[in-house]
Amino acid sequence: MHLVMGGRVKDPRTLDFEDLDAIDFVGVFPDFAAAEKAWRSAAQRTVDDAEMKYVIVHLHRLLDPSQDDDHSH
Repeated sequence: MHLVMGGRVKDPRTLDFEDLDAIDFVGVFPDFAAAEKAWRSAAQRTVDDAEMKYVIVHLHRLLDPSQDDDHSH
């Protein structure tokens, strides 16, 4: 499972989100390919705003750290 989320960051070089209440939860996806497609779509909507950042969170790694997939993302 992969979560795609984003929001305004204090510094574009970090993942230090300004307002956790304003996080945009795009959705949870069954595989990396689906998550990447959603991430690209969300990121493209805010491409001109350097302080908006979207990320893919590998939920399966958080739920079971011994589990891994074929991607090194």
